[in-house]
Amino acid sequence: MLEKIRIFSGNSNLVLASEICRNLGVSMGKANVTTFSDGETQVEINENVRGMDVFIIQSTCSPVNVMLMELLIMIDAMKRASADRITAVIPYYGYARQDRKVAPRAPISAKLVADLITTAGAHRVLSMDLHAGQIQGFFNIPVDNLFATSVLLEYMKKNYMNDTVVVSPDTGGVERARAFGKRLGAALAIIDKRREGPNESQVMNIIGNVKDKKVIILDDMIDTAGTVVHAASALKDAGALEVCVCCTHPVLSGPALDRIEKSSIKELVVTDTIPLTDAAKKCKRIKVLSVAGLLSEAVRRIYYNDSVHSLFI
Repeated sequence: MLEKIRIFSGNSNLVLASEICRNLGVSMGKANVTTFSDGETQVEINENVRGMDVFIIQSTCSPVNVMLMELLIMIDAMKRASADRITAVIPYYGYARQDRKVAPRAPISAKLVADLITTAGAHRVLSMDLHAGQIQGFFNIPVDNLFATSVLLEYMKKNYMNDTVVVSPDTGGVERARAFGKRLGAALAIIDKRREGPNESQVMNIIGNVKDKKVIILDDMIDTAGTVVHAASALKDAGALEVCVCCTHPVLSGPALDRIEKSSIKELVVTDTIPLTDAAKKCKRIKVLSVAGLLSEAVRRIYYNDSVHSLFI
């Protein structure tokens, strides 16, 4: 049934790519993605893709520039090998936070990356929980932006159903938190914060009642964990019984793990859009949920030209 599908992966998330292949009942495409001695990326496609529907699974996570180049070169290789359609499956879209000019002479790197992917030869993009919805408009090709909400909700309903408040860590995430709380049957609260600089934040105020409640902080990604750790501390001071943090993309760079270990966060629930480091895997507070089922269903529907609308809900 899937005779013309070919699924390939760079080196960013081979475990997730393998799980997607397993769900679809197809084999991983044969490709060598390595580097020359000077650091240049080398790609060799070792099977015929002429006329095939090719899906390249690659999160542009750390090391971001290396993974991005792997993706671009793989797309170019598929285009030159006469693939019929090339879909870039990017569970985590790097550079997404640079989606607008925040200062004079600043770049809009998210747009630049979109142009690079399009110019390389991708026909469509499948991503998950883009940091800003307008990034879809940076592309001149179709973009499907899935949400990990269904995966996260299933776990939350089993573990955090009674006397629960969903908290947005900033005003920009209120819509996401409100929709999540509505489906969970939970109240809503908002952290009013003021950012002093990149990867730095200061909690200013809590809007909503969290006293004697179980609290779920919902965000799209956690990088250095400064925001959620400060937020968790403020929520505990405001009377929250326990604090759980939920996010799609566990970037967890710099001092993130140390901050989480020393924080009042009971549990950090993440997905596998980004593979955890060995140190993160040892952290008992981190719970990883897989989005392989969601992505594999989206791949199947794209291959058959079926609607993916129901996957956005």
